[in-house]
Amino acid sequence: MTQKYWPGTIWAIIILLLTGFPGSYFPKIISFWDWISPDKIVHLGIFAVFTFLLLWGYRTQYYESDKRLLFNTLAFLTGSSFGALTEILQTTVFIGRHGSLYDFFADCVGSMIGIVFFALLYRKKPSKDNP
Repeated sequence: MTQKYWPGTIWAIIILLLTGFPGSYFPKIISFWDWISPDKIVHLGIFAVFTFLLLWGYRTQYYESDKRLLFNTLAFLTGSSFGALTEILQTTVFIGRHGSLYDFFADCVGSMIGIVFFALLYRKKPSKDNP
């Protein structure tokens, strides 16, 4: 694995560790109206960072390609799939944790936010004169 993939890989490991902590460490969400809670903000944030780091690992190809939509789609599918995996693991493997469809939605929205931030920051390839 090359060095450009380490940030995304390390962040994925951090996500798995955080989602594995017992549920008593985090506030409980009872209904959809509790959606804008610290828990959901955390999900948005960690998956925005994860998806941003996935795209960052491919930034050279992203600049030099007309396939940005493909890269964005793959990053979203990877982030969303990883979000689904963490919710499944919380339901079936991690002790004291419970998966949530609302958490999964927050993961998906976070992935979309990461793509938007990346696209805004890296919309143009830097020139040799202005890195």
